[in-house]
Amino acid sequence: MFGNEKLKKLVTNLCYLLELIAAIFVLAGIIISIIGLVPCIGEYWNNRAETTAFIDFLEQVLFVVIGVEFLKMLCRPNSDNILETLIFLVARHMIVVTSTTPMDDLISTISIVLLCIMRRYLKVAKDKEKRHELDGKNMKESIKTIIGG
Repeated sequence: MFGNEKLKKLVTNLCYLLELIAAIFVLAGIIISIIGLVPCIGEYWNNRAETTAFIDFLEQVLFVVIGVEFLKMLCRPNSDNILETLIFLVARHMIVVTSTTPMDDLISTISIVLLCIMRRYLKVAKDKEKRHELDGKNMKESIKTIIGG
C-alpha cells in the first residue's frame, strides 16, 4: 500500500510539472503573439477606412486575450478562470465570425448569459462559505473568551 501512495504522489507531481511546462510554452506563445501585434497595428492604421480592418485587428487581439485567460486557467485552475476563458471564447466567436446565422447569435448570447449566471452563482456560494467559516471562527473565539481560555 505504501508503494501505491508513493506512485500516486509521483504521478501527481509529474502532472504539476507537465502543467508548468505547458504554461511556459503558452506564455512564450503569448509573448510572440504580442510582438506579432505590432505590425497589425500599422496594418490597421493603413486600412482604418475599411470596415473589416478593425474586425481583423480585433481578432488578433482577442487571440492574445484568450491566450492570457488560458494561461491564468493553467496557473490557477478555479471556476472563475475557467468561466472567464469560456466567456471570452464565445464573445470572440460572436465578434469575429461574421458569417453567423441569427440562431448562432442567439445561442452565443444565451451561452454568455448562462456563463455569467454560473459565475455569479459560484461567487455567491463562495462568499457564503467564507462567511460561514468566519462565523465558526468567531464563535470559537467567543467561547474561548467566555471560558477564559
